[in-house]
Amino acid sequence: MPSYHSKLTSDKSIGNVALLPFRTKFRGPIQNYSVANGNEGSEAAQDIIDEALFYFKPNVFFKTYEIQSNADRVLIYLTLYIIECLKRLQRLNSKEGAFQEMHALAISRFDIPGDPGFPLNAVYAKPNNAEEQDLLRQYLLQIRQECGIRLVERVFDTENQKPSKWWLCFAKRKFMDISLSGAGK
Repeated sequence: MPSYHSKLTSDKSIGNVALLPFRTKFRGPIQNYSVANGNEGSEAAQDIIDEALFYFKPNVFFKTYEIQSNADRVLIYLTLYIIECLKRLQRLNSKEGAFQEMHALAISRFDIPGDPGFPLNAVYAKPNNAEEQDLLRQYLLQIRQECGIRLVERVFDTENQKPSKWWLCFAKRKFMDISLSGAGK
């Protein structure tokens, strides 16, 4: 069975990472595209975060992943980030605490393609200059913030507001045998 790939496209990219628009309430290089494109309130318009959350459970079982587009690189990053989020969420029992933890994780220091600690430098191109590095870091920060909030909404979408075991059971998985947090973290 093949892995799931992003259906989204973008003509903007940094290195080989697509700068895909997504719905967001956070400040950053991506403006809230649902309002800008007249799609406000439209559930039919899926963005890259929706795709990552939707394809997360089947994709996380793959040890290899064939990259078919620059959007797939964003999907890979988000899949790895969701695993990091789930590791943090498995220790929490309240939705409010989960929001705080996801915010702290999103804004904590993280490596981008080209940094020595980034685990996927072999398949991600390094940004060309300091301006592109800054833009990519801002984009990934914004996408991490939005992804964490949406993940909490799914994980804590239960009657008793306790975390869903059907999400937390994936916290120990490793997509492509890689972790964003590095060895020993």
